[in-house]
Amino acid sequence: MNGSKVDLILKELMERYPVLMPVKEDIFKTYEILRDAFLQDGTLLIAGNGGSCADSEHIVGELMKGFAKRRPVSGEFAAALKKADEKRGEELASCLQGGLPAIALTGHAGLSTAFLNDVNGEMIYAQQLYGYGKKGDVFMGISTSGNAENVMYAVAVAKASGIKTVGLTGKNGGKMAGACDCSIVVPSDETFKIQELHLPIYHALCLMLEEHFYEV
Repeated sequence: MNGSKVDLILKELMERYPVLMPVKEDIFKTYEILRDAFLQDGTLLIAGNGGSCADSEHIVGELMKGFAKRRPVSGEFAAALKKADEKRGEELASCLQGGLPAIALTGHAGLSTAFLNDVNGEMIYAQQLYGYGKKGDVFMGISTSGNAENVMYAVAVAKASGIKTVGLTGKNGGKMAGACDCSIVVPSDETFKIQELHLPIYHALCLMLEEHFYEV
């Protein structure tokens, strides 16, 4: 829970990517929204298309297991594992890592194709958010233009459900910038360059969150 280290991670990001200086405050505000949600046992739900779909999965991979730290299980849980299964418990206790709950809404092919076929393909993320989401969670929409309609449908469901919304976008921010509680609009107009800037931002966010919640 080292606040100075969190600040240092953000400072280092600005040094490596000075082009991101205009969105420094938005990055920190997004960190605070995510930190506060995890402190209240909330879940991060993420969606995007194409490269942003891959980014959604990437973020989950950094949050749900050790990123720069080992995140070992507590001694109490290690003891409970060994009690639950004498043979496997010790191995589980040495291998499991702490996770910050995050779900990418992009990887559920059965549900997504069923809803696409039976109802409306543009509302796939909205349907999942309606099913998974609860007040206290956060929805992160990733769209380089900020205008992905399926992401915007999910933003609407989030707002109706009392779920905080954050956007990761570019260009002029599109529709998402004005609709989300906080949007990080990277200063670029070209899709691939926007995506290239999204990655160090969400890596920094994951590092900042890990620094807050995990000692080792």
